[in-house]
Amino acid sequence: MFSLQYLREGLSRIDESWAAARFDSLPHVVHILTSRDREGEVQFLKEQSDLIEDVVDEVVHSYHHGFNKAIQNYSQILRLFSESAESISILKVDMAEAKKRLSSHNKQLRQMWYRSLTLRHILSLLDQIEGVAKVPSRIEKLIAEKQLYAAVQLHVRSSLMLEREGLQVVGALQDVRSELIKLRGVLFYKVLEDLNSHLYNKGEYSSASLNMPEKDDEVPTTTAVSFSVSSSHPISKRTRSIKADNHLSGSAFGDGSFRTISIDGGSSLDGHDDESTLDVTDGGTSDGQVKDVRGISRQIPTWLSSATPDEFIESVRKHDAPLNIKYLRTLVECLCMLGKVAAAGAIICQRLRPTIHKIITSKIKAYAARTSSRSCVDPPGKTALSDLFSKGTFGSYHIVKQKVKNGTTLLGTQLVAGPVSPTMTPVGTAQSAASELLSSIFDSITRILENHVVVGELLDSKSSQKSDIINTSSMNGETSWNSDSELSQAAGGFSVAFSLAVMQSECQQLICEILRATPEAATADAAVQTARLANKAPVKEKREGADGLSFAFRFTDPTSSMPNQGVGQGWRRGSNVQQEGYGTAAVLSEEGIYLAASIYRPVLQFTDKIASMLPKKYSQLGNDGLLAFIENFLKDHFLPAMFVDYRKCVQQAIASPAAFRPRAHAAIVYSLSVEQGRPVLQGLLAIDYLAKEVLSWARLIPKYSNELIEYVQTFLERAFERCRTSYTEAVLEKQSYLLLGRSDVEKLMRLDPANSWFQNSYGPMMENSVSDTESIEADREMSNILLSLRPIKQENLIHDDNKVILLASLSDSLEFLADSVERFGESIVKPAAGSDNKKHSYQTNHHRRTPSVLTKTLTSLADEYRKLAIDCLKVLRLEMQLETIFHMQEMASREYLEDQDAEEPDDFIISLTSQITRRDEEVAPFVAEWKRNYIFGGISSIAANTSVQVLGEMKSINLLGVQQICRNSIALEQALAAIPSMDNEAVQQRLDRVRTYYELLSLPFEALLAFITDHEYLFTPKEYSNLLKVKVPGREIPHDAQHRVSEILGH
Repeated sequence: MFSLQYLREGLSRIDESWAAARFDSLPHVVHILTSRDREGEVQFLKEQSDLIEDVVDEVVHSYHHGFNKAIQNYSQILRLFSESAESISILKVDMAEAKKRLSSHNKQLRQMWYRSLTLRHILSLLDQIEGVAKVPSRIEKLIAEKQLYAAVQLHVRSSLMLEREGLQVVGALQDVRSELIKLRGVLFYKVLEDLNSHLYNKGEYSSASLNMPEKDDEVPTTTAVSFSVSSSHPISKRTRSIKADNHLSGSAFGDGSFRTISIDGGSSLDGHDDESTLDVTDGGTSDGQVKDVRGISRQIPTWLSSATPDEFIESVRKHDAPLNIKYLRTLVECLCMLGKVAAAGAIICQRLRPTIHKIITSKIKAYAARTSSRSCVDPPGKTALSDLFSKGTFGSYHIVKQKVKNGTTLLGTQLVAGPVSPTMTPVGTAQSAASELLSSIFDSITRILENHVVVGELLDSKSSQKSDIINTSSMNGETSWNSDSELSQAAGGFSVAFSLAVMQSECQQLICEILRATPEAATADAAVQTARLANKAPVKEKREGADGLSFAFRFTDPTSSMPNQGVGQGWRRGSNVQQEGYGTAAVLSEEGIYLAASIYRPVLQFTDKIASMLPKKYSQLGNDGLLAFIENFLKDHFLPAMFVDYRKCVQQAIASPAAFRPRAHAAIVYSLSVEQGRPVLQGLLAIDYLAKEVLSWARLIPKYSNELIEYVQTFLERAFERCRTSYTEAVLEKQSYLLLGRSDVEKLMRLDPANSWFQNSYGPMMENSVSDTESIEADREMSNILLSLRPIKQENLIHDDNKVILLASLSDSLEFLADSVERFGESIVKPAAGSDNKKHSYQTNHHRRTPSVLTKTLTSLADEYRKLAIDCLKVLRLEMQLETIFHMQEMASREYLEDQDAEEPDDFIISLTSQITRRDEEVAPFVAEWKRNYIFGGISSIAANTSVQVLGEMKSINLLGVQQICRNSIALEQALAAIPSMDNEAVQQRLDRVRTYYELLSLPFEALLAFITDHEYLFTPKEYSNLLKVKVPGREIPHDAQHRVSEILGH
């Protein structure tokens, strides 16, 4: 190969004029002739010529072989052209000769061509006849193998083929045609029977029957999801996530019309129907197609493995839906291909109500058997509902069966108090059983309704497709068949709305049986519903007075208006069969209106599930069904009946003779716990139990908790009025009660240091800061008021110890109930952890009063209870102070001129101390120790002040009399010291003051003046003056003694 670089350099040295397409030599000649150096120019031209020759030689030398090959090819081309020209000339001669010969046999050739077409068509028909003859046996085989879609597919294609021109007149096919007609009915009932089984989750491919997923069709544990179809109808929320193409079985329409499809899977729409070979041999497809089918069968469900691949099978294969939904879709597709949608819908409608009734009954029987077997293993009384209440909103309460320390039994009180038996209480076994039973039944109904929604949407889609086709082909303004009622009629009356209505109707009948209530005019409403479905004027409903309960919401069965079309053997039972009961008595030990509370929660959950699965256009049906019925029943029947029953129980509890009868033994020590013997009055204990029970119903029906709280408030107000009446009867016209009503006495008692006990126990309600000086002055003023009431008569005192015990017990019981009411209010504001706040979903915005308002009301009511409890204690304190004055007022009329040493206290002191001891023992089981201290704590103060003040009223006293009074104070001190929690130091200090005061009578006057000088403020000026006025034998008092004492006290 030559050097390209050398060639490029050589070409660059050649002048451009030499490279022109047409070389002009004249300019070069003229240039040489006119040039001065002609030899030089000639030499330059020679150099250019040599250079070009060198370049050409180099190129020729390098491409010599290529030039030779090109020359040879060109020679061969010329030769071939020459031979072709000769052949064409010979062919022209032959064609002219053939044309001449064929022109003489034109008609014979045309006849032979037509004969060949006829023979080919006859052979095709013979093949089809041979294949069709085997179709019935193949269909029966596919039915036996449960390949229903493949059987329907083969039947439809064979039936269409028999209708083709040429096969209609073949007599040998009449038997095959009649067999196919019979097989159509067999296929229909096989498909319908399988569809009916799967609608109620009893089929082979139902979600409840599958233990493990297929290789390519995983069965999810969530709710079933139906295929969506492209139509004008909205898609349900449950099916919105999965969207499928609307290529269902190629050309299948709701009216039974199909495109012509060959049995081997080919379509005649390609325009070559005349030449298509209808292969109906056992293979069904060619070898290549068999491979394809086997490849697809690995990805499709087993019931489609023998079917010919088409658009429907492809759509099933592509979409990841649950296996039971795919099978339901396949069965609906089979019905559409058979043209039996309306007949199937009518039969499903007729079977729906008795089937649902049977399922509910079987569920109840199964639950009864399971409960009986479980009761042999589990401890009785342990239920899920009781576990729910153990951490409930209003706190737990337990029925105490053991005897408490005081010998009484709480269970007897509670059983008498409640309007329902223990099994019917909010935590009773009947409530739990009803809730669990309904939850189980509603769960089954929900799964069944899911299947009906899937089938209903598919049938709606088919009907809408048919409607669209009819509307497209309609002329002259024909009406459009697109309303819901028309779609329902196209499906034989079957629709999602119909299924929901029937299922909720059966559920309502079940609930009515549990509640022992019969909806009136249920059968009359059936005629109204039938007329509505038939687009007739509904018959006016006549409602007469009924003994049973009346409900605003009733379900009916509209199947009576549907034609009885396509009904075969085994399907003749209609919906008008008399329905029997459900047998709930075998599960529920008791039935009645109080089970409505436990029914509410399952119904609410059932309604939520229905709302989540229903298509958008049916969403309102779920809200207007059972939930509205049970809410209306609760509002119009249950709550009023509960209020009346519990009000009656409250009235009986507080009106009973034993309601306010203290029930503790004298030897029992007070306890804060009712279980350990706290002697709460039976009436108030019953009220507390009833209030807790009423509030416990709110856990079952939280939507109506505010109404229940208002009921409790009403009951508590009635109980409070009864307590006040009992309190008033015990203290009516008594001196202590009249004193308590005085404002000055009430004010002084608030300033009393003992009032701090209430502040410590009741907090801010009794908060009142008092200085020591104010409290001492208040004590003196209080003593003066009480002493001013002398002489005190016994009839003005509460001399009946039973009334004293009643006041003590009433005070403690009122405090017990006040604490309980306060807990009620707190529980409303702070619900227990784990309580439902939806969803818990329970709306309370329709109530008249908010929880905060109710809480304030209960809190104020608790304060009223505590105030009355405090009034009881204050009356007892005043009563004991008045009793002390009543016994000690005898000192003022005596002359203490004793003649012997005092060995025993005075009789009135003995009577007083014995009364103090007796009443302390009597009230001890009913009040806490600090309350006993409050009741008896005022005795020492009033006794000391009385002893000091009566000195001014004594005529005379000797030293032995002083000893007697000191002995009296010691006896009183010992009696008060025996009371637990009593402030013995304060008692001793007050009574020591008495002894000190009377011992001053034994001092000479000068010594007395010295004492007064040193203890100017120990006694009042009047008290010091009384020491000088009283006559003491043997003591000399100067005539100016009062003046000298006044001078000392005046500084």
